[in-house]
Amino acid sequence: MSTAITPRTTAQHPVPDRVQHPVRVLRHVWIPLKDGTRLAARIWLPADAEGPVPAVLEYIPYRKNDGTAARDVTLHAPFARAGYAAVRVDCRGSGDSGGVMLDEYHATELSDALEVLAWIEEQDWSDGQVAIIGKSWGGFNGLQIAALEPPQLRCIVTVCSTDDRYADDVHYAGGSLLASEMLPWAATMLAYNARPGDPAVLGESWRQEWLDRLEQTVPYAEEWVTHQRRDAYWQHGSVCEDYAAIKVPVYAVGGWLDQYRGAVFRLMENLDVPAKAMLGPWAHTYPHQAEPGPAMDFQGECVRWFDHWMGGVDTGIMDEPAVRAWMPDPTPVGSDLDVRPGRWVGEPSWPAPGIEARAIPLTELGGDSTNTGNGDGSGNGGGSTAVLRSPLALGSTGGDFLKFGDVPGQYADQAPDDGRSHTFTGPPLTEQLEILGVPEVTLRVTSDRPQAQLAVRLCEVAPDGSSKLVTTGLLNLTHRDGHTDPQPLEPGRAYEVTVPLFGIGHAFAAGNRVRISVSASLWPWVWPSPEVVALDLDTSYGTLTLPVRAPRPAEEAALRPYGPPRGVPPHSIESVGIPGDRKVSHDVETGEQIIVTTPADGTMTDHTDGLTRTGSDLNRFRIVEGDPLSATVESDREESISRGAWATRVRTHSRMTADATDFCVVNELSAYEGAGEAEREIFTRTWSFTVPRDQV
Repeated sequence: MSTAITPRTTAQHPVPDRVQHPVRVLRHVWIPLKDGTRLAARIWLPADAEGPVPAVLEYIPYRKNDGTAARDVTLHAPFARAGYAAVRVDCRGSGDSGGVMLDEYHATELSDALEVLAWIEEQDWSDGQVAIIGKSWGGFNGLQIAALEPPQLRCIVTVCSTDDRYADDVHYAGGSLLASEMLPWAATMLAYNARPGDPAVLGESWRQEWLDRLEQTVPYAEEWVTHQRRDAYWQHGSVCEDYAAIKVPVYAVGGWLDQYRGAVFRLMENLDVPAKAMLGPWAHTYPHQAEPGPAMDFQGECVRWFDHWMGGVDTGIMDEPAVRAWMPDPTPVGSDLDVRPGRWVGEPSWPAPGIEARAIPLTELGGDSTNTGNGDGSGNGGGSTAVLRSPLALGSTGGDFLKFGDVPGQYADQAPDDGRSHTFTGPPLTEQLEILGVPEVTLRVTSDRPQAQLAVRLCEVAPDGSSKLVTTGLLNLTHRDGHTDPQPLEPGRAYEVTVPLFGIGHAFAAGNRVRISVSASLWPWVWPSPEVVALDLDTSYGTLTLPVRAPRPAEEAALRPYGPPRGVPPHSIESVGIPGDRKVSHDVETGEQIIVTTPADGTMTDHTDGLTRTGSDLNRFRIVEGDPLSATVESDREESISRGAWATRVRTHSRMTADATDFCVVNELSAYEGAGEAEREIFTRTWSFTVPRDQV
């Protein structure tokens, strides 16, 4: 990686001291755009700053007043305490911002961002330098904005994001449509986008602006389902199309329970700018709010990054290992759902010179004759072929694909699903085995149908038979040669395929065994192929390649420790969580399985003015054994926002099904004003569409 960019020292901005500055909050600021639209911002400033300071921007659609208010104060107030102006902006069409949000990472969103950066540069409190930070949506657009080369931008911190919108996001994985994520996320955004602005900010126009927004709101699912292969739609916003367009330093952050973690490795390998990476134990969360823990002083780490690239301070951050990763300790299944014990390790670069790509023939692991997953007892007995007639409902032990850290969404013991898969299980390990990177599995398969799915799970098996999920790989076999031009399988023809697994750091305990579990289904993560499939798996062929890392105790002991998360100044935001839940039921007589999830959410109250927001979600995944066309996903969302006598509520219901040739999606939206008996419906609309299946 290049190190051509050096810390910028400016006469206008002296080195920020580490005295904790008092913080002044500008609760609402308008940012005018050239087309007459106004974006809403909340700004935290160091109240005693002598002269202008650099700024840190977070630019997302999740509503500064109520949606992320509780989280925002934990991040932006510490930045202001450290001497930075922290600017939190709602994207066009969200919160109090004007306009309509037409899609994720729309070209308008990115062009608006350039105007926001120019506006920040012109403010009296700004010295013209800006960093961008963001998790998920804000991590995505941070990379995308950097690729546009705005002159104000000095560096970014991108958390739980991706360089490739098709590869890692909530729509597709390995060319397979993500049943558990695509419709639920589209349903969430439909409800989010339908919420009103705040009359305390907008005045009497709030209601008409709300009605206008409701009329123009569109469900995103239609666009996403329409583009089932990696075409120009997904190339837009995927910075992997041209890594060289990013010319500012990048700090890429991920977690071992977050689906986007593979992008951290790709960014480190391909960016030609100063870059650092951090991979912790957490799910889709900021590291200072880590679930599972341990949490760490992420705010302080960001301040060191900003000081280095905007404050003119050589903080030493670039002298430290390029990659810091959490190596979890071996623990029994289910014992580390809240906190994952382990240690931090470091690597000087990526790819790391000390990591060995160890190829292990699957025949050395050995097949398990009781675990063929074929339902008829054939496969492992005396030949070299296992017939995978995988139960359609296989996969319920995997938890949520997109994990936010709540316990119901995490992995369960894999033994039940292993028992319905074909497994290759090695002998007990004589010593601890640590891996860091991207494992992959090569297999030879033959399908009896032109479309088929493949799911591969890497597990750790304890002496008591419990199976801990390490990582997973998915492949739509019609995408075996790439995602731009999928081709049907030729029934009866053998294909060698390589399935990359999601990147991981993991320590297998001495005495435990390494297992590869192979299945032709993984519901509800993967939408099933249109016909019941039998896959012949050549059990005499195949390789597991593990990125093996030898511990380096002396180096690891010398690593700079991370402190605990920073405290925040007193504030008016109260957040009360609503726990998540996950229930799996199976009707033995009909063969129907139903999984119902209620993701964790909660109620936020701003005691400054009494603004309150409550959200609730429910997802239902239904499938009948033996009938892939029975697959159904339903998502219900409700968003209530109120203050005193002012009350609003938005409800959505979304449903996705498929027959042999088409996907069908129905979305319903209703909006209400008032509370209790005075509540009345002010808007309702239903959208439905059908999209042909494209090798999915």
